Amino acid sequence: MSKVLVIAEHNGSELNGSTARAVACASELGLEAVDVAVLASDGQLVAEQAAKLTGVATVILVQNEVNEHAVAALLAPQIEVLASEYSHVFAPSTTFGKDLMPRVAAHLGVPQISDIMRVESATVFDRPVYAGNAVVTVEAPEGLVVGTVRTASYSAVSTEGSAVIETREVAANLPSHTRYVGLTTSGGGDRPDLQAATKVVSGGRGVGSEENFSVIYSLADKLGAGVGASRAAVDAGFIPNDHQVGQTGKIIAPELYMAFGISGAIQHLAGIKDAGTIVAVNKDADAPIFEVADYGLVGDLFEVIEELEKAL
Repeated sequence: MSKVLVIAEHNGSELNGSTARAVACASELGLEAVDVAVLASDGQLVAEQAAKLTGVATVILVQNEVNEHAVAALLAPQIEVLASEYSHVFAPSTTFGKDLMPRVAAHLGVPQISDIMRVESATVFDRPVYAGNAVVTVEAPEGLVVGTVRTASYSAVSTEGSAVIETREVAANLPSHTRYVGLTTSGGGDRPDLQAATKVVSGGRGVGSEENFSVIYSLADKLGAGVGASRAAVDAGFIPNDHQVGQTGKIIAPELYMAFGISGAIQHLAGIKDAGTIVAVNKDADAPIFEVADYGLVGDLFEVIEELEKAL
């Protein structure tokens, strides 16, 4: 049967917005059905959220204590079992999907198509190369298609669906060589997930220090925005690497992207190509980021942020 299974990304209680974008891509295939798999220890709330995604026929809820944390080594064997009923298995091309799907593809003995940005047919897809400066069309071999969806290329589907939730037990041989130890957090508080945020405030080397990054956090909180950073800021230790935006970080497509003290190296620009509006503030009038910015201001970022906060 020609159906597509989308693997849901979630934190145990909330469905990540990247899943709705992956569903949008899956719907373009025009297959018989789009199903979503929720693997969790207690995933009823997540399953109910997934069931509301427009275009989803069935939500498969797999509840197992080992699924409390998204450990790819434990999730992949279970997805391998579920995949026997599908022609396609997709996941968002986020940190979650990039970690999980290569292992799923290896279990199934098929190649993976990464960063799908456009569907040409059920087996032909477009994906970016060379930091997004070129697009290649690739064709999957006959058989099961495993892929990750470039979430920046798709808008999330609406939440007007009413899918059936089906709870299943999956008999899979789970490895014991990998276990969850802990998660290092950056103290992000209640800020939106970087890859799902509609507004993002980013800082670069020009911010100057870890202490100075407090102004970026402050502005983001007032705007209800996610916090991003350039690789230079991450390498300098100003901010943890889970905030890195760019070719070697996260590819994002917010409606508003504000860049403070970011020069705009090509690797960084690759991560914000699909942003709706780009605002750049930099002391260097020749900074490359001004070439792609919709609005640019040559000036001191701290003074600009201070004035912005007064106006908010």
